[in-house]
Amino acid sequence: MPHSHRRVIATRIGRSLVALATVAALPSALAAQPALAEPPQRAPYLNSRLPVAERVKDLLGRMTPQEKVGQMTQAERGAIDGDRDQITALALGSVLSGGGSVPADNTPAGWADMVDAYQSKALATRLKIPLLYGVDSVHGHNNLVGATVFPHNMAMGATRDPGLVRREEEITAIETRATGPQWAFAPCVCVTRDLRWGRAYESFGEDPRLVIQMETGLEGFQGRRKSDLATNRHVLASAKHYAGDGDTLFGSSTSGTYTIDQGVTVTDRKHFAEVDLAPYVVAVKKYGVGSIMPSFSSVDWKEDGVGNPVKMSASKELLTDVLKKKVGFDGFLISDWEAIHQIPGDYATQVRTSVNAGMDMFMEPYSAPQFVQTLLAEVQAGRVPMTRIDDAVGRILKAKFELGLFEHPYTDRSNAKTIGSPQHRAVAREAVAKSQVLLKNSGDALPLKKNQRIYVAGTNADDIGNQAGGWTLTWQGQSGDIIPGTTILDGIKQNSSHVTYSEDASAPTAGSDVGVVVVGETPYAEGVGDVGNGHTLNLSDADKAAIDKVCSAIRTCVVLDVAGRPQIVTDRLQKMDAFVMSWLPGSEGAGVADVLFGKRPFTGRLSVTWPTSEGQEPINVGDRNYRPLFPYGYGLKTRAHH
Repeated sequence: MPHSHRRVIATRIGRSLVALATVAALPSALAAQPALAEPPQRAPYLNSRLPVAERVKDLLGRMTPQEKVGQMTQAERGAIDGDRDQITALALGSVLSGGGSVPADNTPAGWADMVDAYQSKALATRLKIPLLYGVDSVHGHNNLVGATVFPHNMAMGATRDPGLVRREEEITAIETRATGPQWAFAPCVCVTRDLRWGRAYESFGEDPRLVIQMETGLEGFQGRRKSDLATNRHVLASAKHYAGDGDTLFGSSTSGTYTIDQGVTVTDRKHFAEVDLAPYVVAVKKYGVGSIMPSFSSVDWKEDGVGNPVKMSASKELLTDVLKKKVGFDGFLISDWEAIHQIPGDYATQVRTSVNAGMDMFMEPYSAPQFVQTLLAEVQAGRVPMTRIDDAVGRILKAKFELGLFEHPYTDRSNAKTIGSPQHRAVAREAVAKSQVLLKNSGDALPLKKNQRIYVAGTNADDIGNQAGGWTLTWQGQSGDIIPGTTILDGIKQNSSHVTYSEDASAPTAGSDVGVVVVGETPYAEGVGDVGNGHTLNLSDADKAAIDKVCSAIRTCVVLDVAGRPQIVTDRLQKMDAFVMSWLPGSEGAGVADVLFGKRPFTGRLSVTWPTSEGQEPINVGDRNYRPLFPYGYGLKTRAHH
């Protein structure tokens, strides 16, 4: 069943909504399976003292083709919530929450109750293979109200602090697992080479060496030793999106109105290995990442002439020959949201092509029954070899054994009390402070002094939704008072009692010593945020007007940019005394004030090149004729004072 690009975009937007309808009824051919004997209580796969490889081999040997294909299938919670018996009937291997797909009671207990209810249906199957539950914990457990929400990855890259990234992801893992999910679709180890990409902020930066440096986050998620995975402090990580998604050609996307996301990486194998592939080699060889999510994007090799791109989900060369065989990846591959629907051909061709290319588990949010039926038919017809199925299922079972799910399938809620705790928020606040990049500071405008009369303006000064960005409660994120935490204005008021706030700078400025204008973007995610898809790198007219008014009326003028990527400020920079890139700080806006007032020094450095104009993109360190507004790695430093 072919899918138009409009259908693809519609399902992606579905990621930010609870499913409107359940999937079609389970095909009768699958429902009418013959009764099979349950395994003995002392079956080797149930013996936690045996090596994982022995347990996998024993369990595989007991499974029917349908039970194996069920393990390869992942459904969206919104598609099965109305009929949870589908989990049992399909022998589903996994369920996920897309962005914004949350229980009606969006609390730690509400999450854990939901995941455990699904788990009970998986344990009602003959072999009692537990479910793996996945969620997009990309900057904290960001679907949960009250979770600690960290700065997005591009900001974390600016900290140049791998230890801090490790702590961030360990906190994210603790908060995620305490609510049920044992698997995070994170981190993105993409290398962003074009700021017009709507996912740019999910990358640690434009230089693969920086991305590799920040892969300590994988250790935070999974732990230092394999045995750590089975504890209540860690989750299975998923390095994404393999590979080249940050390096696609502008205008190459064929997904709806997207311009660059899900597009084509036009490259030679040497560049691809050095830039796009390099972080995955480290993720596998150094950190033993348990799962990897192939990209929506395609690769078009220059060596054989441009014009024949291959979808990553269909590339046997990159999924099997390179990643599994050459690099030695022994985890499993999870497809992105309906990604195989973008492969040419009918649905059976899409399924067959991707399985044979090396995909192991399939994120088929609303078509799980159809997927199971289709793959079974392909196996029975001999078009997909059983050896490939066994390889895929063995990899998935390995992760479940390592996570300790057979021994402890239900949620360990003992860390739920730490979710959003002062200790966790303190780490996020430190991350915010260390990520701030001081780009201009004429006349020592910063740090501010507590006795100064401060005039605060701008659309992003007092909007926690804007400062959290996309992937916060919903897929695309939203403006407004959506999560607990502190805004930048809150932080400034904690440091000074002489604060006047006027979002549009309409209040009188007379008597003010310093103006602080907080400008930037409103939330977006993925291709919806692509430049050319209703977005631009330019400041909004309202932001320009606020800068012009405040900087012309008040002697000292400080501008903060709260955005997922650098914006074009070339024509306004001269008006500012100080300019700070604040990125998307998340729930702890007070961390911005910590450096503004000198409680912490400015130490952040740009994780990407700052362009002079939108037309200069793509521009990256090492380019010929490299003339940015601010180069990669730039950042002024200050000393802390108290």
